[in-house]
Amino acid sequence: MNSDKPVLVLLHGWGVNQGVWRTIVAGLPDTIKILTPDLPGFGNATAFPLPYSLDAVLDFMAQDIPDNSYVAGWSLGGLLAIALAAKYPRKVKRLALIAASPCFLAQQDWPGMSAAVMQQFALSLKNNLPQTIDRFLAIQAMGSTSARNDTKQLKQAILAYPAPQAEAVEAALQLLSQCDLRAEFSALKQPVAGYFGRLDALVPVSVVEKLKQLQPAAQFDIAGHASHAPFISHPDSFLIWLRSWLG
Repeated sequence: MNSDKPVLVLLHGWGVNQGVWRTIVAGLPDTIKILTPDLPGFGNATAFPLPYSLDAVLDFMAQDIPDNSYVAGWSLGGLLAIALAAKYPRKVKRLALIAASPCFLAQQDWPGMSAAVMQQFALSLKNNLPQTIDRFLAIQAMGSTSARNDTKQLKQAILAYPAPQAEAVEAALQLLSQCDLRAEFSALKQPVAGYFGRLDALVPVSVVEKLKQLQPAAQFDIAGHASHAPFISHPDSFLIWLRSWLG
């Protein structure tokens, strides 16, 4: 019966939409029910809460996520997946972070993005939204041998959906720069796994050691030649990892 299928929820990252999962969805068996919801204000999800607070965004998202889902979040999607697992534990049976962290901004003794880089993004967002997202896509592919092709693939996939709402893009960047969910992450009872790119310029691979300290039982894998979007630069290896995580 359909209702017996395990549910996999894939949450995309900042500035993009569900189009990023196209290749991955095609590579998964039909014994799994796959949901790739757009985050509020991105892609087809044109409605979004104002103010765009973490709690309001979670309440919006929770409506579309069934209980006992396997939730995998990439980048901003991973941050939201942690928050979802903490606030709506029945929704998240297992949690996977893909190039994601409970705290994206670098802190003392915590690797992450510099405040200067975040501010630069926020400034350029106001001036030129499409150009900023282009730059962001280029950074995501940095370091991978197929960087140019990865960026092109990413762009084509996301252009198949409506452009994001400017207010949501800006507010979601605020979430990335302000949220520190390390305490919530540490307290999670669900099994945690993760997949990270060794060459990631946005979520440094050194964060994995810190994550292990917060969740000692978690299983983290590192893709040696991947950057911030391992499922785009190395889809075959990523699919092997994802299928293994789904059991």
